[in-house]
Amino acid sequence: MFASNPQKVNKIRMIEAGNYSPYRKSFLNFFTYNKYIRNPSTGLVTLATIAQKIVTDTLMYSESVSLIRYEDVYDADIIFFSVNTFNAVRSYEIADRLREKSNAVLVMGGMHASLNYPEAIQHCDYVLTGDADESITELIHALRNGQEIDFPGVVLWREEKVVFTGERRQPENIDTIPDRNLVHDYARMAKYYYTLWPQVHASRGCPHNCSYCTVIRHFGRKIRKRTPQNIVEDIRQAIEFHKKPFIPRFKSCVWITDDNFPQDREWAISVLKAIIESDIKYNFTVQARYEVGFDDEMLALMKQAGFMEVSIGVEFLDDDSYKEFNKDCNYRDLVSAIRNIHAHGIGVRGLFMVGAEKDQKGVGKKIAKFVRDNHIHGTLVQSLFFTPGTPFFEKNKHLLLHQDWDRYNGNVVHYPQNIKPYELQQEIIIASKKIYSPGRVLYALFRFKWMHMVSFIGECFWQYHVRKDLRKELENLKKLDAKYSSAHSVNKTER
Repeated sequence: MFASNPQKVNKIRMIEAGNYSPYRKSFLNFFTYNKYIRNPSTGLVTLATIAQKIVTDTLMYSESVSLIRYEDVYDADIIFFSVNTFNAVRSYEIADRLREKSNAVLVMGGMHASLNYPEAIQHCDYVLTGDADESITELIHALRNGQEIDFPGVVLWREEKVVFTGERRQPENIDTIPDRNLVHDYARMAKYYYTLWPQVHASRGCPHNCSYCTVIRHFGRKIRKRTPQNIVEDIRQAIEFHKKPFIPRFKSCVWITDDNFPQDREWAISVLKAIIESDIKYNFTVQARYEVGFDDEMLALMKQAGFMEVSIGVEFLDDDSYKEFNKDCNYRDLVSAIRNIHAHGIGVRGLFMVGAEKDQKGVGKKIAKFVRDNHIHGTLVQSLFFTPGTPFFEKNKHLLLHQDWDRYNGNVVHYPQNIKPYELQQEIIIASKKIYSPGRVLYALFRFKWMHMVSFIGECFWQYHVRKDLRKELENLKKLDAKYSSAHSVNKTER
């Protein structure tokens, strides 16, 4: 598709489709995150902020916090979508609806659309691959001026064929502070619900090479950072945006959503010092690899800056599984790191995955025991991620039960090596039930710090609904059990 004639670009709308449970009004929204309410994507808000500098009438709809006002979307000139695997089906449904009722140019981006663009382009006019901070402005100007779309990082239709213009170098300047007011109804919701909380993304990329990870394939292996002063200002604005007018928030915490905040040590220390030197007195949580547990200077600064928690990608509990997925980690060092993080007065949240070759019945209890023994106050336990475009997906896609992307949200979606699919799903339920048990609630009430206790109580409600959703999938997984033996034999042969 060529943009041979200049097009009117006076109105832009951006859409973040919901996952399996888009926003709806519910009493649960007051205390349960990620059931019907969740924070909008920082990435798409950032792109909306960039686009709004070119086209004043720019607005984003996120089904994380509101319904889409289609009467406002139909007459847009360009409509952008952020597509991840878990919301791909919903994104395609909305895009197909808009194709029928709107003359807008439809553009998709995000991890799933970038890594699986042959599928995504079937539902839109263009796909912007990778970070679109720069390519979005080039596309808007090209459409306005009637120029050919030939710059890198674009997938488009040309003479009824899909054409990719080539890999694009990722943007180095990512100092855009997202204008959260550009998200429809977000400002009202953020001040109304405690379950929505400030989030700031400070860096992108990861130098490691875990085979299942989408971060490396989408953001690249080079760490690209925002400047410390820019991050501090974003934190300040995010806190103010989520500030409740009368009653203080029960949980005053900013989530730094980087996948591995301390990876660039010098930069991370400069950010921590900038927070300490500012007038911001708040709590923070962040994701990091286990190695941060051996950096006493970093941990001391994190504590001083207000970091009350570190989320560690534990993933597995044996060294063979780490090797299987090319994850540079070992069990003994992991435990030592967690112990040292606790010694600095910082809590640990554990992120786990099940479905590795060595996993079998009992893995749920094993995870729960690890959580208790190592005083981990919060967890996320999910099945292995199968995201198109990752080495792990390409190597193991013959093991997939289906490619219904809206069920790729923590459910078991493959044939494991030593356990049946529905049995593995039950192990996730067992882990959740034991970790968030009545006994653990009592323990949290009397032994956890205030912030960790509040988080844990809220997560108990969330995990209750997670287990309900996981149980709904059990019947479908049991129906596939008849195919298990033959698929398992194929798996062994191909290995």
